Amino acid sequence: MSAITPKKSIPNGVMLNAYPDSIGHNLKDIVNMLQLPEFKNTFSLFYVLPTFFNSDLDRGFSIINYDINEELVSKQDIAALKELNIQLKFDIVLNHLSVASPQFKDLIANGDQSKYKDFFIDWNEFWKGNGTLGEDGIIVPNKEYLDKLFMRKSGLPILKIVFPDGQERPYWNTFYQKITFQKITVSDLQSLNITPEEANAICEKINRAIDENQDIQSLDLGSNAQLHTEVLKIVNNKREYLGQMDVNAQSPLVWEFYEDVLAKVASYGGQILRLDAFAYLHKAIGESNFFNKPGTWEYLARINDIAKRNNLELLPEIHAEYGLHLHEEVAKEGYAIYDFFLPGLCIHAIEKGTNKAILTWAKEIVAKGLKTVNMLGCHDGIPVLDLKGKEVNGVYQKGLLEDNEIEELMNLIIERGGLVKNLYGADGKKISYYQVNATYFSALGENEQKLALARAIQLFMPGIPQIWYLDIFAGANDYAGVEKAGKDGHKEINRTTLSLENIQKGLKKEVVLKQLDMLRLRNTSKAFSGTLEFGVAAENELNLIWRNEEEFAQLNANLTTHEFSIQYSDSGEVKTL
Repeated sequence: MSAITPKKSIPNGVMLNAYPDSIGHNLKDIVNMLQLPEFKNTFSLFYVLPTFFNSDLDRGFSIINYDINEELVSKQDIAALKELNIQLKFDIVLNHLSVASPQFKDLIANGDQSKYKDFFIDWNEFWKGNGTLGEDGIIVPNKEYLDKLFMRKSGLPILKIVFPDGQERPYWNTFYQKITFQKITVSDLQSLNITPEEANAICEKINRAIDENQDIQSLDLGSNAQLHTEVLKIVNNKREYLGQMDVNAQSPLVWEFYEDVLAKVASYGGQILRLDAFAYLHKAIGESNFFNKPGTWEYLARINDIAKRNNLELLPEIHAEYGLHLHEEVAKEGYAIYDFFLPGLCIHAIEKGTNKAILTWAKEIVAKGLKTVNMLGCHDGIPVLDLKGKEVNGVYQKGLLEDNEIEELMNLIIERGGLVKNLYGADGKKISYYQVNATYFSALGENEQKLALARAIQLFMPGIPQIWYLDIFAGANDYAGVEKAGKDGHKEINRTTLSLENIQKGLKKEVVLKQLDMLRLRNTSKAFSGTLEFGVAAENELNLIWRNEEEFAQLNANLTTHEFSIQYSDSGEVKTL
């Protein structure tokens, strides 16, 4: 038996992860669930997703402002969680704000005269002198720059907005956007000096195109083609936007904003702050604009200074191939990191009956003293890109799984109903798979024994276990939710809202009660604040032992049959869970 002592103790608490309205109708309903006897002592932390704040897109990650969303959250809810000794974790979305934010609305209303003109990134200003201006009024960066850009969607990452003078300006928009055109009326066309019949004909053509979701910009107006530019100006002035607009971190106003936000989330009782999309914040000509160095480190240090003044611990969120070892670089700077590797490794271990890859990772975490937050399911997808190897400076750095193993893993989840999310180049071509959207239960073939085993493995891995609410209740893929959400609604497959009736029914199921028992042990046993030992085991077994002074907890699992047992001590008495 080999024992490895981490450089820093691993926190003991278990973290719930949910939206404020994931259960029932609002945060109060979640609090009521946590007050049930079945949930006593199961959680010490709660990662409340950002619909806690006022937002309008991407299920909370398009922030309007960081005030409490009073439709879902009350100060009484926050006080009740404190009474339960549950600390809070929040998001700050560093890279972007909603088009409905006060800052962006001011920009649209006042254009070049806006106080916030430099708060966001004018695409053409950024690339001026380093690209070619196209007929559409958008600068396309020179090829040597364009080829380096790391994209999250097909096409250039921009959203064109209309300034008060009618001029369109492209602004940097890495993530989501949605443009809604409003129908026009004859009165909107009064300035065109045309007959009522012509005005009616134009309105009919434009409004039909809006109904049929046609491309308004290239619409043929027939005999009124000479009015195309003027009509488009009128149509564009009536359009509405949704979008996550990248902020300009070179603006002093952005850093004043961060100061205000961190003070505000600390006032709500936040202890941990997840930095969403922080690696996209630093932008420079000739860089990938994903984790630019040293700029990203400088920004991160600056945010950390603000966090320390507000007694907040930072958790930078980053998805990248294991072979890049960016997770290790972040950890060496003293930050906790997300264990985006565990979800795929756990499914691989259970489906293939081998401990090799998951033990390699577990031993690395402990040997290098990495502080991690791990998970199975979450509000996002099951990561697959993260497991890959990567060529670095001409040398291939191995991944945690081989490419063919990752393909098999991904295909298995897809066969079980999962949906794929990819990354794209500037030419619109797919350059990489990214994640598979599915509930963890469905990814495991909706096998309750496999789900219970996966939970046991997670809880015995080093790090803070983060628990997606839907996994506790063995939630299956929600195809109706995806269909209802429409385009880009793939993530809704794993975001089913559970009713209070669903909770009561779930609490009668063995797989639910078994998980709650394991969560309670992980959350309260002193053993998990000690050291992790890797006991002797065959390749198709796991033997994980936590020890702390006189207390211990041990998982013995068979990865072929999926049977497992947990023994632990309680004040010197040995018990079996």
